Amino acid sequence: MKKLIIFGASSFAEIANAYFSESDFQIIAHLVDAVYLIEGTHSILGIPVLGIDTPEGEAAIFDATHFYVAATYTKMNRVRTSKYQLLKSKGLEPASYISPHAFIDKSAKLGKHLFIFENNVIQYGATVENNCVLWSGNHIGHHSTIQENVFVSSHVVVSGHSTIGRNSFLGVNCSIYNNVSVGNDNWIAPNCVIDKSTADNSLYRIKGTDKHLISPLDFFKVDSE
Repeated sequence: MKKLIIFGASSFAEIANAYFSESDFQIIAHLVDAVYLIEGTHSILGIPVLGIDTPEGEAAIFDATHFYVAATYTKMNRVRTSKYQLLKSKGLEPASYISPHAFIDKSAKLGKHLFIFENNVIQYGATVENNCVLWSGNHIGHHSTIQENVFVSSHVVVSGHSTIGRNSFLGVNCSIYNNVSVGNDNWIAPNCVIDKSTADNSLYRIKGTDKHLISPLDFFKVDSE
């Protein structure tokens, strides 16, 4: 039996609990940083919430075989990435959830530690690298690449032969043209249309040609790598 720990106690963590429960994982604990242990919040869907550095949390890590970090795009995906790296360093295998209601072409290449919701379409020759979240109803076009640590909101269109740079965020209903490269650490707000390749560390609002004055790393107070 594959024993899973889920890092997080948010709404996404509750969703991950519900969805993984329908797969071949046994969920044994939710882990959080001790500072986020909330008095009176002892379980999620019957699964205990434990501090990651407590004896109980360490015992759960020792007992587990797999982990999933249920964090969204906080600090430009850095929270999810740092906990992913931490739990992987403890010898656990990253788990992925891929909805049975997603269409993934047999030629597509998928990395590890993915959460792919229902009604996603990943076309021929596309790649989704490690530690990405694709919320519901997205279109990832043929021969496109979603690089590592990306969060894709709902109803996003990434057209063919395009690349989404690592750590980026794609807002609801945004569209990326064919043959476009979105840079690393980009924040693409909802409803944007990106028709030209973008530089690293760029924030776009309303129209793809309107670049916001502040960078996303500065906006979200993220230390650059």
